[in-house]
Amino acid sequence: MPYGRLSMRKTREILRLKLAGRLSNRQVGRATGVSCSTVSDTVTRFRAAGLAWPVPEMSDSALERCLYRPKGEFATDEREPDWEHVHKEMHRKHVTLMLLWNEYKCDHPDGYQYSWWCSRYRAWAAKLDPVMRQEHKAGERLFVDWAGDTMSVVDPDTGEVRAAYVFLAVLGASSYTYAEASFSQDTGAFLSAHSRAFSFLGGVPEI
Repeated sequence: MPYGRLSMRKTREILRLKLAGRLSNRQVGRATGVSCSTVSDTVTRFRAAGLAWPVPEMSDSALERCLYRPKGEFATDEREPDWEHVHKEMHRKHVTLMLLWNEYKCDHPDGYQYSWWCSRYRAWAAKLDPVMRQEHKAGERLFVDWAGDTMSVVDPDTGEVRAAYVFLAVLGASSYTYAEASFSQDTGAFLSAHSRAFSFLGGVPEI
């Protein structure tokens, strides 16, 4: 049966009991005086808005706009960042969401807190043109490479600082990761790193 919008006070209580209290829809419905379908709809709207528990720091009106906005659209908010700019910046070397959020907070002291800001960005990015998704069988593929910048390693006896390369090996299905530092990227170092990675993983993948 159709029903009107819940008050945000009751909405927050439903979310608290369901997501923090882990009660069933029936239990939450009994505690708040709503139907099981209303509980389900509230939680579905919350997740569809790209939100995660605990509820981000925001006013009741802002939360209501997020939960009842037209599908695929965000509520207008003067604190809303330029997500396209954020997305482009994320492709730059050494740029992280934390760094971009700190810059955002300098310009918007009353703006979104970090967890909410990240949720908004990920929800926005999810609407971009999709890319081909790869499916991996457990144990099938191991992805390996020298990754990122060098890291500084200090000799505890002499104080000498040397640059080390980082070798990474990641299983495709589980993202289980092995990493080690090496002072060389030659063939011998590369093969030795593989050997230690296989020993760490306890086996050798098909590919």
